[in-house]
Amino acid sequence: MRIIKTALTVAALAAGLVAANSASAAVACNRDGDCWHVRNAYAYHPDWGVTVHESGWKWGPNDHYRWREHTGRGYWRSGVWIRF
Repeated sequence: MRIIKTALTVAALAAGLVAANSASAAVACNRDGDCWHVRNAYAYHPDWGVTVHESGWKWGPNDHYRWREHTGRGYWRSGVWIRF
């Protein structure tokens, strides 16, 4: 009986970790101040001027950023979503 309880506890913890990791998203921002959430670790070309911050990152009170969410793989450049 103790083995079953332990197995159920481990399964519940693992499910919680998977749910927590899938709910988190990094924040990507470009030079223009456009920011969006990214769920995958994309390799942005350095010329694109995209900086990726950890999940939960927030800009400071004197920073000038704005949210521009978009689905799919890409980045914002001069107000236009560029897919890659």
